[in-house]
Amino acid sequence: MEKTGSVILIIEDEDIARKNMAHIIGKMGHEVVCAENGEKGLELLNNTSFDLVITDLKLPGVDGMEIVKSVRELQLFTEVIVVTGYATVDTAVEAMKSGAYHYIAKPYKIDPVRKLVSEALMKRRLLLENRELRQKLSSPGGVPYIIGKSPAMNRVHKRIRQIAVSDANILLLGESGTGKELAARAIHDLSGRRANHFMAFNCGSFTEELMANELFGHEKGAYTGATSRKSGLIETADKGTVFLDEIGDMPLSMQVKLLRVIQEKEVMRVGGTAPISVDVRFIAATHRDLEADVKKGHFRQDFFYRLNVISIHLPPLAEREGDIPLLAHHFLRIKSEAAKKEIAVIETSAMSLLKQYDWPGNVRELENVIERAVALETGDSISSGVLPDYMRNLSIQTYRKSGSAIPSLEEQELDYIRWVLEQCGGNKTKAAKIIGIDRVSLWRKIKKYGLEGP
Repeated sequence: MEKTGSVILIIEDEDIARKNMAHIIGKMGHEVVCAENGEKGLELLNNTSFDLVITDLKLPGVDGMEIVKSVRELQLFTEVIVVTGYATVDTAVEAMKSGAYHYIAKPYKIDPVRKLVSEALMKRRLLLENRELRQKLSSPGGVPYIIGKSPAMNRVHKRIRQIAVSDANILLLGESGTGKELAARAIHDLSGRRANHFMAFNCGSFTEELMANELFGHEKGAYTGATSRKSGLIETADKGTVFLDEIGDMPLSMQVKLLRVIQEKEVMRVGGTAPISVDVRFIAATHRDLEADVKKGHFRQDFFYRLNVISIHLPPLAEREGDIPLLAHHFLRIKSEAAKKEIAVIETSAMSLLKQYDWPGNVRELENVIERAVALETGDSISSGVLPDYMRNLSIQTYRKSGSAIPSLEEQELDYIRWVLEQCGGNKTKAAKIIGIDRVSLWRKIKKYGLEGP
């Protein structure tokens, strides 16, 4: 059989098991390299590049968990599948937290093994393709994930590259939909923590109890239903980065608990008695004016200063002159491929409307508009006819209107939410999707601004 080009390392100390796995993988058309123990496996990993590593967890000397961690350090884009005869949830979760793609339980069947190997190799290919795409889309001096060559975005690119190498906590500021999480991921990928976890958490989507459980984890028996120990998001991100989105929505009591984590560099699981040391960089994001919230007593001053060591402002799309065509074509390529359509062109009339519109929902709204257009378009190019009605009626209606007074951020948010709800005929699920938040967060804002009426 013709080889596919994928090189797979099998680490297994049992001769029969090693030969059987090598036979299965070889029949798939892959090149197979075998190691009879963990020490030999590490030696190979230090000298040869592999697309996939399949390792037994139970090895004498250097065991499978050490192999998983070494792969993450030595070959960042190499996937790992662990094989275990002790197929408990704990061993599977532990291996996957350390970076394994998935696990195979002994005794195994051939077809599921083939399927898992193909999926792991596909994931690796997609990661490499995405990295290559990001490199092509980024301007010289640009950063991964963030597309844009406007002066405003060039300043953001420069700022991110300057601060990524430091270990300081960062506060990202900007309207909803401006790409704050993408900026956080870019900072992580350009930092010395890139080989470890990037964990994202939305502070506006959980109750306080669930927030504590997700961030800090819990011990077995900490509460009804806690049948096993669970590591929290912060503990899982040790030596990596934690991104706290919508930090302005975090309750004051939780701010106190998180402040202690930042100051003491340790976390206490719910129901725990011993603190656990953690080395984590925090990146927080908000569309709110936190300084105003501090003055009103809605946000702790000491917590604000701990997060706001360095701040970056993500500009709204309306201030990114020239970036709309670049972003629109980027989303067009992605959405067309997903929909299995061959649409590569945006007609001049449609592009004119995209460039005229002021994008109160920013980049997220543009992505939604392009996705909608691809779904509705029956031809091979995006026409103005598949754009939303409110964009085609720009001659008589726009969202942002010039005036003598500059509205506050809260006033802009209130006006925007009211406007989107009107455009959606009061459909809150649709409005939440356009705004780019979950339905619970939208309900909270509706209640906050007194928009419960028709």
